[in-house]
Amino acid sequence: MSAQVSLELHHRISQFLYHEAVLLDDWQFRDWLALLDDDLRYTMRTTVNAQTRDRRKGVQPPTTWIFNDSKGQLERRIARLETGMAWAEEPPSRTRHMISNCQVDETSVPNVFAIRVNYLLYRSQKERDETFYVGTRFDKVRRADNDQWRLLERNIVLDQVVITSHNLSVLF
Repeated sequence: MSAQVSLELHHRISQFLYHEAVLLDDWQFRDWLALLDDDLRYTMRTTVNAQTRDRRKGVQPPTTWIFNDSKGQLERRIARLETGMAWAEEPPSRTRHMISNCQVDETSVPNVFAIRVNYLLYRSQKERDETFYVGTRFDKVRRADNDQWRLLERNIVLDQVVITSHNLSVLF
């Protein structure tokens, strides 16, 4: 396990994550994009049920990518949302990104920190279309020279095996 960071650094990184969540909830997607590192990897795989004996050994059955995006691919997704022609988002979803149990560790790379958070995304659309996405997020952030933070990596692991939403047009 890597070394944990100071309380001050933990606070600064947590505040960065909270700010990012507000930008996503307020549909400030261009401001959110500005927080992403040019080398970003943004991923989510399917979740499969493992046998108890396999889970104890840390064996993860094969999965399929739901997202495996770069910053450029996210820019195109956002550009599509901005056209008004993304029918899955008419009317636009209302979201709340909630994170808790934030753990921050140093990595072997200077100014890059590994983060694990419990994650809940609540999505509401139309009158009665509600979806909860719950799981764990594994992020890496990079502190830039100007003491600004950039999201370098995001790996989303949902608890649910079956995603019942009509689409996955919101950003996690």
